[in-house]
Amino acid sequence: MLEAFKEAEKALSLGEVPIGAVIEKDGMIIGRGHNKTETDKDPTAHAEMIAIREAAGTLGGWRLLGCRMYVTTEPCSMCAGAMVLARIQKVFIGTLDRKTGACGSLSNILQDERLNHNVQIETGIMQQQCEKIMKSFFQKLRKKKSEEDTI
Repeated sequence: MLEAFKEAEKALSLGEVPIGAVIEKDGMIIGRGHNKTETDKDPTAHAEMIAIREAAGTLGGWRLLGCRMYVTTEPCSMCAGAMVLARIQKVFIGTLDRKTGACGSLSNILQDERLNHNVQIETGIMQQQCEKIMKSFFQKLRKKKSEEDTI
């Protein structure tokens, strides 16, 4: 999770929502990503999607069997769906996202019995650090917006 947190810090330095993800297989990181939706002007440029693309490229195929993802904030429905399609084995989540989370908060795509693959979930990994970076980012964003509105 420490490596995923480093990716979140990269996103923060770009002014992006500070979410980071890494994918590991057999103890080696094979994919990394941090949010780049604003930078790339791409609504799919989420940390998880970038890490999945990189891992698939590293392995030379789209099935990420035996792979584990570490992500600082609970994935949204798009990312959770991609994880199911990629056959990720397990996801370790730093903090939950009660507004858009699709791994137990709003819904649980990863463990929907109707799907052909389910992903194991473990939450609370480096939870305090992951919560703090997100809360701080949004507090600063709200303050900036408030200041802009008063000008």
